[in-house]
Amino acid sequence: MPFALPFRAMPNFVAMKAISLDAFYKSVPPTEKGASLPQFQVYDTAEVYRVKDGKAPMTYDRRAYYKVSLIIGRNRVEYADKVIDVAERALLFATPKVPYRYVSLGGEPAGNFCIFTQEFLFQNGRGILPDSLPFLQPGAFPVLQLSEQEAEEVNAIFTKMHREQGSDYAYKEDLLRNYVMELVHWGQKLDPMAATPVVHSAAERVTALFTELLDRQFPIEDRHRQLELRSPADFAGRLAVQVNHLNKVLNETSGRSTSELINARVLQEARILLKRSGWNVSEIAHALGFQEVSHFSNFFKKHTSVSPSAYRG
Repeated sequence: MPFALPFRAMPNFVAMKAISLDAFYKSVPPTEKGASLPQFQVYDTAEVYRVKDGKAPMTYDRRAYYKVSLIIGRNRVEYADKVIDVAERALLFATPKVPYRYVSLGGEPAGNFCIFTQEFLFQNGRGILPDSLPFLQPGAFPVLQLSEQEAEEVNAIFTKMHREQGSDYAYKEDLLRNYVMELVHWGQKLDPMAATPVVHSAAERVTALFTELLDRQFPIEDRHRQLELRSPADFAGRLAVQVNHLNKVLNETSGRSTSELINARVLQEARILLKRSGWNVSEIAHALGFQEVSHFSNFFKKHTSVSPSAYRG
């Protein structure tokens, strides 16, 4: 279905400029209530890869950014519990809610990508909620096949993004948003690529993705927000696998159940917050996803044999 973009008389900001990916993420303030995030940046994939000396795979950041990538060349994409080998050209849509990565299978990776917040597309109650897009739904595999001509047309959109990002045009945020929406419409028209046979252990891959999903929720910096993923069902849903399957996989690879791994990480964070933060026990309980302070106290005492207050001293 078509999407209508709102027209705004004045832009929200005009100070956008090209900065490195690391610098962009470092510019993100602590996520206390009311903090604002940088909303949009576009990058040349080869330049980012060279900065990292070709050692690290391109991967999602723990912060709340969506990403659209034009992938050129031989790359492997791992998304949730699926794997695909890109031989030539593809368009990847990534959500911060599902971990992914893509790794070059030969030579320097090429292409472009842009990252943006949900607020960039959805402002003042109008626009697009990225998670409503069909190719970002649970179980979807948003790696989309491009023909040579389609890749040229998509690359032209990224070229316009690069040019506009460095301009001093007062309404460039609106223009950049339109370019992102062009990519969204491309995504709605293209066919998903088929998953390829997995070279390495599926269990190891699911375990690694579960661990990334778990770890990226920490450290907790905002006492006003609860952990988004707290139960085995939460993680299984995000990874598009059955709870029983996830539990079986984690038992095979780690010797511990899904609940045990989640609880161990929550307990670790609870210890840190009790010793190093100035938050009261109620605030800590809320941030860690407990509905009642008594539930948190019982949880903490069960695993440490002391109450949260006694541990804090």
